[in-house]
Amino acid sequence: MTDTSHRDYLVGQQQVITEAERQRPFMLLRPRIYPDGNKWCALYGEDLQCGVAGLGDTPEEAARDFDKNWGEQTVGGR
Repeated sequence: MTDTSHRDYLVGQQQVITEAERQRPFMLLRPRIYPDGNKWCALYGEDLQCGVAGLGDTPEEAARDFDKNWGEQTVGGR
């Protein structure tokens, strides 16, 4: 019989990672992502003043910046 405990552990870890990625604000909210000048912008809302945005050199960087900025939002911008 083959010991599968290590494989089962790795599969479990991958499931945890996958679920964490699915729970990111970027994944749940699906902001628009588009090139903006020489950067990428991920925007949730009507515009940069009213919404939440993330900027980066790549779409992935913009998505990660969006997650960070979403977590830092406060009521009234304070």
